[in-house]
Amino acid sequence: MSQQIRKIALEEHFMAPGFEEYSKAFIQHIPDDQRRQLGTKLSDIDEIRLGEMDKAGIDYVVLSQTGPAVQAEPSVEKAIARARENNDFLARRIANHPARFGGFACVPMQDPQAAAAELERAVMQLGFHGALVNGHTLGTYYDDRRFDVFWERLQALDVPFYLHPIDMLALPPSFAGHPELNGATWGWGVETGTHALRLLFGGVFDRYPGVKVIVGHMGEGLPFLRWRFDSRFGAYPFGVKLALKPSEYFTRNLVITTSGVCSHPALMGAIGEMGAQGVMFSVDYPYESTAAAAEFIDTAPMDEGTRALVCHGNAERLLKLNATVDA
Repeated sequence: MSQQIRKIALEEHFMAPGFEEYSKAFIQHIPDDQRRQLGTKLSDIDEIRLGEMDKAGIDYVVLSQTGPAVQAEPSVEKAIARARENNDFLARRIANHPARFGGFACVPMQDPQAAAAELERAVMQLGFHGALVNGHTLGTYYDDRRFDVFWERLQALDVPFYLHPIDMLALPPSFAGHPELNGATWGWGVETGTHALRLLFGGVFDRYPGVKVIVGHMGEGLPFLRWRFDSRFGAYPFGVKLALKPSEYFTRNLVITTSGVCSHPALMGAIGEMGAQGVMFSVDYPYESTAAAAEFIDTAPMDEGTRALVCHGNAERLLKLNATVDA
């Protein structure tokens, strides 16, 4: 193992057999050679992945099905079945390297009760650490009160929910003629950040104060607008009432990862807004470079206590990991 500070990474993807059909919409736009390399890495949960982890000093990763997964499935029955299929497959693969890999469950949000049941099964029977959901499900957002059964179960299980990007259901006119702005470059961040704010302003965190939602890509930019959320919501509340100021739900309920944003100024700004306990290291493997992410966090201009929290301490606390986990 590398002698660098130990690291845990939370946004690390794989592809279960048969799930390729869901990802065609965005993978088709990647150049052919990159797409082939990506497919190889997504399907590997052994030597290639472990080799990159070892070189980077990453002790443990939480694996999740790459997007959009069952969030794009129009059939409720099929979504339920495929989520279970994904989770069983992942559990079998994790069993080959239990000290190095954990899992985030795939859950069928098409049916909130079924999603809650599958989350509980994945956590209690398969040993998963929570769920990763690829954004809205066919245009349905999870601040809707019918999802309260899911949030109640998540809070009771005391596991996190990773809100991962997905395409907007319909692009606004400002994106017209600029396909490069949709997807990972810009549109995903706008979509996912907005969804996270819907949970906040929709009162999910007031109804279920123990819920923890993880937002990747340096929080999709949300931490940098905490002050403005308080200021402008105070001026334009539109009848919405919250128990706390919007900024106070950050770190309490919304925590972030560094996945896909290897910028020291952005990192230090996020820590300044969220506090050292609100930020966690991640790579976004295999869409981003493990080596680049590790070098970024190893050389970040922060004290070693903060580095330890960001690299592994916060994840250990959130996921209830044994701090002695290693190879």
